[in-house]
Amino acid sequence: MKDAVLYIHGKGGSAAECEHYRPLFPDFEVFGLDYRTFTPWETGTEIHTAVKGLKAEHENIVLIANSIGAFFSMNARIDAMIEKAFFISPIVDMEKLICDMIQWANVSEEELKSKGVIRTGFGEDLSWDYLCYVRSHPIRWEVPTQILYGGNDNLTSYETVHAFAERHNAALTVMEDGEHWFHTEKQMQFLDDWIRKR
Repeated sequence: MKDAVLYIHGKGGSAAECEHYRPLFPDFEVFGLDYRTFTPWETGTEIHTAVKGLKAEHENIVLIANSIGAFFSMNARIDAMIEKAFFISPIVDMEKLICDMIQWANVSEEELKSKGVIRTGFGEDLSWDYLCYVRSHPIRWEVPTQILYGGNDNLTSYETVHAFAERHNAALTVMEDGEHWFHTEKQMQFLDDWIRKR
């Protein structure tokens, strides 16, 4: 029974990105999940179902999750089924990110509450239901986790990711000139070396 790697993409990504990780895990079966929903309660259910299916056929599952894919995964109640996790530029404090976006959009929480959804000029819809869900479902994550963070990440501050790593006993690696989106040849080489060493 081969062990499995499950890749959960970030916003705008796809399951096909899992192909990048296949050579890094030659003794594993590598899968990607193209989730079809975009709220933590719906996407969490999709991820939970996928992991449960993999667990029926694979003894150990390693999770690789990118950006918001890490946030969705931590909301999926999969801790007991995951052996180890690699988080790349994870969103680890969604409440803070939403509150930052509320400020960027120059609106108030009261305004968001009254309207329910507010479209912003930077391409993100703000949702009161989403914010309420995040506040009422704090992250609980008990999986041994490695985090890769880019020093120039424009969505999550170093202080935020460091505090998460401390609380959850996760190992944090920083690529000083990395970005939220690891995509250049140099960044991808750094990412590959990071995984190989671990």
